Amino acid sequence: MLSRIDHIGIACHDLDATVEFYKKTYGFTDAHFEVNEEQGVRECMLKINTTGDGAASYIQLITPTRPDSTVAKWLEKNGEGVHHIAFGTDGSDVQAEADGIAAGGVRVLYDAPRRGSMGSRITFLHPKDCHGVLTELVQKAPEA
Repeated sequence: MLSRIDHIGIACHDLDATVEFYKKTYGFTDAHFEVNEEQGVRECMLKINTTGDGAASYIQLITPTRPDSTVAKWLEKNGEGVHHIAFGTDGSDVQAEADGIAAGGVRVLYDAPRRGSMGSRITFLHPKDCHGVLTELVQKAPEA
């Protein structure tokens, strides 16, 4: 079952400057930096709050590490801004959640979940099937 907004993904050109803006303007803390080679992004997860299921809600700032990444192409077309919304599971398997949603006619972009931020398992839903919103499903890592 989907239980929370895990994060809002925001694409940016300059990760360090954008992180500083969010920290200074809103008081968020940088919880986690990493490079995801598979997705071709460098990212920072800024913690907003803790949720009732022991997880947290974040703002995910992402910048491309290579020009052929999906985020680089998205930035070129759309500029900086909201890239996607991610819903977290209540601990249930993200593949099972995706399969259930797919049974309702929504296209899932990955055949199998991939590694996401902080060791999570993720998959994406096609924005054309989600009223124009790229949607991510997230199963947090057991130790997260």
